[in-house]
Amino acid sequence: MKGKAVVILSGGMDSTTLLYDVKSKGYDIHAISFDYRQKHSKELGTAMQTCIKLKIPWKKFDLSVLNEVAPSALTRDDWEVPEGHYEEENMKQTVVPCRNLVMLSLASAYAVGIKAKYLFYGAHRGDHAVYPDCRQEFIKLLSKTILHADWHEVQLKAPYSGMDKGDIAIRGKELGVDYSLTWTCYRGKEKACGKCGACQERLEAFKKAEMDDPIEYE
Repeated sequence: MKGKAVVILSGGMDSTTLLYDVKSKGYDIHAISFDYRQKHSKELGTAMQTCIKLKIPWKKFDLSVLNEVAPSALTRDDWEVPEGHYEEENMKQTVVPCRNLVMLSLASAYAVGIKAKYLFYGAHRGDHAVYPDCRQEFIKLLSKTILHADWHEVQLKAPYSGMDKGDIAIRGKELGVDYSLTWTCYRGKEKACGKCGACQERLEAFKKAEMDDPIEYE
């Protein structure tokens, strides 16, 4: 056993692959998810199901205050989730200001509380252009802050920060990740829309990995 680790699990492809990956390396894992009243809250259910399947302890924390203080197309009912690729300017509407900063701060406090040595999250290269708190510069600076935030040191790890979603899908294929227990679409309906930036990137990732996406699309 490599030690106790906290993994932030959204229920999407990246964090679910990371959970399998960290588990395969022999860490004592504790998974956590955040409910910030996101439109795609369906992802929280898939996170729970994955943890049940892998027999990993899971906690969900209420972060609904983000809905109030951080306006975004992902949190406000009166904002439409934009269609298009992540490279398009309108995808910045899906940024939830400082979301990862807040989540990682709370996750590091939880890690300190259970005396975990490591904190993992699934930021990847494809996120960098549109989400400021997924950039490697952000990870580097925050990792130093978290390390010095308490007498109990916690190391922040983002092993996918140099990979794109297709690379992550390839890794998931090697690990045997059950992607039917993941959710990516930002619209959060019964079936994935296939048109939002998250869906488009997911479909591109499965194509790169030469896999069939097991979820249903409209």
